[in-house]
Amino acid sequence: MRARDLVVEYETVGVDTDAMSAARLMAEHRLPALLVLDERGAPKAILPASQMVKAVVPGYVIDDPTLAAVVDERHADRLCQALKGRTVRDCLTKSVPAPPVAEPDSTALEVAALMAQVHSPLVAVVDKDGTGVRLLGVITASHLLERLLNAAS
Repeated sequence: MRARDLVVEYETVGVDTDAMSAARLMAEHRLPALLVLDERGAPKAILPASQMVKAVVPGYVIDDPTLAAVVDERHADRLCQALKGRTVRDCLTKSVPAPPVAEPDSTALEVAALMAQVHSPLVAVVDKDGTGVRLLGVITASHLLERLLNAAS
């Protein structure tokens, strides 16, 4: 199996996408992460759902989790208000690495090794030519496992 045979369509957002819209997309599709594309449409980052959750939690609660107990439910229910007026770019931290990228001819083992090496649930598959980078799709860890298990049967 080659990467081009394993790709699936996957939700993507741009760096300037509204953060609230990105969070809704994650929640509605129950996605573990979103693939973030730069202005040219090339993979820029993987935004894990946990990073989006972190963006709505006040910094003082992250610094001292015991303070979460003193925030009443009425205020806790409005945590996502923190995303208003922000973009996906604002939610990306400097520690969010570039997404793993595979070429269409990469083998399933090469994709699996890349995924394991960088601890990523997604690998972007791109075709590079003289005009730039074209996203073919994404290989998710669960889809890769499914295909490898089916091949083993």
